[in-house]
Amino acid sequence: MLAVQVANNILDKILALQIMIAWAGEGACEPKRLDWWRTDLIDEYGGGDLFARLLPKTCKWASLEAVRQAAIEVDRRKRQEMVQPDEVRTIFFWGYDVDEQLNERLAFHKSSGEEPNCALSDISVNIFETSNQPFSREEFEEVIRIPNQKVEVVIVPNGREIVGDMLQGLEESAKKLAAALLPVVESYPALSTRTYELLK
Repeated sequence: MLAVQVANNILDKILALQIMIAWAGEGACEPKRLDWWRTDLIDEYGGGDLFARLLPKTCKWASLEAVRQAAIEVDRRKRQEMVQPDEVRTIFFWGYDVDEQLNERLAFHKSSGEEPNCALSDISVNIFETSNQPFSREEFEEVIRIPNQKVEVVIVPNGREIVGDMLQGLEESAKKLAAALLPVVESYPALSTRTYELLK
């Protein structure tokens, strides 16, 4: 039994942030985006085409699931080089209970038949872009920025650590972890906090 049950709407908000960051981090696509991981799993002329042929009914969700997993793996490798990696929290690592619920929620959406931009309405960038709508770093930065608030971080080996106490709610913590990606740099800066307290 899970220790904490997270509301579905909060899980969806975290998933939306994870997916937007995972998509923005792709670098094997043409043109490349942030190039944080060497994948091309979504674009219509890259991995998106393969998924459309292999999984026509769930291709968009399969692409999102795959790019999210790629980001999780990069995040995990960075986190494993930190002191006490299982005690930190990142945008892609919330601890077993929450991560399991996020995976189950994503599986639910994948089997629902609903389009990703409808099921996860907080995805506010055009992920399934066409060649006429290229990636905009400025748009991505605006999406993850918290208005009128700068998230203070210190540079630590393999990433950044948020300074001060985290907000206690999961949704607020996710927004803060995403905003701490700013300014965007050439390699993925695993964002962590050790002052994390989980509330429903």
